Amino acid sequence: MSAKLPPAATRVKNRVKPDFENKICAPAQLGSRLAALKRPLVFTNGVFDILHRGHVTYLARARALGASLLVALNSDASAKRLGKGEDRPINPLADRMALVAALESVSQVSWFEEDTPLALILACRPEVLVKGGDWRPETIVGATEVRGWGGAVHSIPFEHQRSTTALLRAIRGK
Repeated sequence: MSAKLPPAATRVKNRVKPDFENKICAPAQLGSRLAALKRPLVFTNGVFDILHRGHVTYLARARALGASLLVALNSDASAKRLGKGEDRPINPLADRMALVAALESVSQVSWFEEDTPLALILACRPEVLVKGGDWRPETIVGATEVRGWGGAVHSIPFEHQRSTTALLRAIRGK
């Protein structure tokens, strides 16, 4: 015999925030949050507008380089300045952060308003800095600084040729 569900009003009223939302942290609060994470800390950043297999594989590979993974997302305004299109990002920051936070490989999610995450990198002092295979390690923002305090910088090769821009072209029939 199946159990009866409580009335819908009761179920909604007693909702609990999903655990993954606890991984989302304002930049100003990162110091205390990062103190609780295991080291070495891996840092990566990006827009992560429409998640695809390439993104999740990349983030899993990044996490494997350390004990914890911090993903910093471009704010909506910062993402728009990247010149990917007038309508980008498709998903607002809060939604993008929630999706990234829901991934098992991700330990913490934050964001930055600037054009680059350099200030956040300096504040977090990760032991490992990572970007995707389209970046040469010496051109990754923060590489000089991370290497300066003894950290490592990696460019992770693409395993799945996926692109949000290409995906949007296909959806739009262009």
